[in-house]
Amino acid sequence: MGISNIFALICGMVLFLFGMSLMGDGLKRTAGGKFELLLARLTDTPVKGVLLGTGVTAIIQSSSATSVMAVGFVNSGMMKFRQSIPIVLGAILGTSITGWVICLSELGGGDGWVQLLSSATITGMVAFGSILVRMFAKKYDYVGDIMMGFVVLMVGISNMSGAVAPLQENATFVSMLTMFSDPLIGILVGAIFTAVLQSASAAVGIVQALTVTGAIDFATALPIILGISIGAAVPVLLSAINANVNGRRTAFVYLFISVLGVLICGGVFYLLNIFLSFPIMNMTMTAVSIAAVNTIFRLLNVVAVFPFIGLIDKLTCLWIKEKSSDTDSGDDEKEPIALDERFLSYPALALSQVQRAVYDMAHAVHKSVILGFSAMDDYTEEQFTKAARCEKLADHYEDSIGTYLMKLSKSELTKEQRADVFKYLHTLSYFERITDQAMIVAYTAKEKYEKNITYSGDAQRELDALQGAVSEIVRITVDDFVSNKWQTDGRVTALAMVIRALCDKAELHHVERLQSGVCTLEQGTEFNELLTNFERIASHCTKVILAMVEAHDERYNVHVESLGVDQNDSNTMQQFEEYRAKYSA
Repeated sequence: MGISNIFALICGMVLFLFGMSLMGDGLKRTAGGKFELLLARLTDTPVKGVLLGTGVTAIIQSSSATSVMAVGFVNSGMMKFRQSIPIVLGAILGTSITGWVICLSELGGGDGWVQLLSSATITGMVAFGSILVRMFAKKYDYVGDIMMGFVVLMVGISNMSGAVAPLQENATFVSMLTMFSDPLIGILVGAIFTAVLQSASAAVGIVQALTVTGAIDFATALPIILGISIGAAVPVLLSAINANVNGRRTAFVYLFISVLGVLICGGVFYLLNIFLSFPIMNMTMTAVSIAAVNTIFRLLNVVAVFPFIGLIDKLTCLWIKEKSSDTDSGDDEKEPIALDERFLSYPALALSQVQRAVYDMAHAVHKSVILGFSAMDDYTEEQFTKAARCEKLADHYEDSIGTYLMKLSKSELTKEQRADVFKYLHTLSYFERITDQAMIVAYTAKEKYEKNITYSGDAQRELDALQGAVSEIVRITVDDFVSNKWQTDGRVTALAMVIRALCDKAELHHVERLQSGVCTLEQGTEFNELLTNFERIASHCTKVILAMVEAHDERYNVHVESLGVDQNDSNTMQQFEEYRAKYSA
């Protein structure tokens, strides 16, 4: 084997890996993120978890990627640790699908119509089809990517097979392969080789390419395949370095199940072989038989481990224990929802966890307003502290979600995903500003309590009416946002108009009370500041709703603050009259 053969092997390997990646990316785009979302949501039973893990892995052509997603689900709280175990089992099985795709390279030619069944003919037809798709159907370019990826993959396999073909007459190569028939050496080599490639599918594909030499028998192939299953855990383990305890458990499960499968399946086979001396050990392997052995082993691994999911859960939790600091925090001090950067390559999943975080922020906003107003009525330090936590949580979310969405916006997004990114980016700052205003109300309540400030009966009635209106507008805004009710029914706009009118009226009445000596200047300063905060909260609520409308209408080039409020809408004016009557002080 000369230097040219070595470079041909490397080039073939590069083409194979690139083709597999291109085909997997195209398949992911075709699915539009639906399979990944199903993986996150439909794992309520172990059987569903295994089936979904298998299906998603077959689509994206990587068990490591599926398992890394599972680590992300658990790390971000989208899934419980126990739910991830069946997904890992499915990923271990699903990665064997690529081996069967590679078997198409074994199709031979013949005369006449039989030539249409050869791998060269099929590859050529697919290549021609991919060119047509990319030239004349650019809307479906992802289909062209799938076809082109398949072509590059097949060419890579062909190049590797051609490069290693001369090795069948190389005595050194043949003798080296006999070393791998030793189970321990073969498993170690397979594990290291896969850890370097970071892809079990690629490692199996290269072994399939080596079968062209005719020097790989079953005794050599089996331990390498066993080792490949263990080595595939390395990229999953690396992905969990910065994960929380449950994320690390999920990554460890991949290694644990793989090692357990090797010990059970491999151990039983080699033990029986001592007594029965299976004749299959000397069988010369082909690409098809490699794919079959790989699939059978992984299927047996899943079947053997599946009944013990509960035990694996308990053992893993014993080995990787949760720190006391992770469980001591109360409900009011819960950690914000984590945004896992593993999902940036999967926009549907990334937006799903962003949605959870934004909704958590919206609920914290509503809670902060309730706490601020409660403190005005009956101040306690506990209410003030809780309001401060809500404001801190909102600040954290604005920074972390905003940064995450900016990174995500650089990815290739669908029209709907771009609308979601726009909506979340524009509503973050408004929600955060509402908590700022609620915190100012809480500070006003604290000062009112510490200085023993009281308001006149008329002033207090006006404040009570305004607090009721502001509480309702915040509640409606959060409810509509969380339910994605972008079709405005006029309630938020009408309430904002009522609040503005009530604030103007209260300000005039307060000036009259100051002039008559009913209220003092100190009371007036705080009273006016409260009115300003109420108006600002109402304004931010209308902008949240308007941002949702703008995102739905795809008017991304218009700043949301420039959108006017249609005060002539009959429905809005009807709501206005109803709310004005309800909150008239």
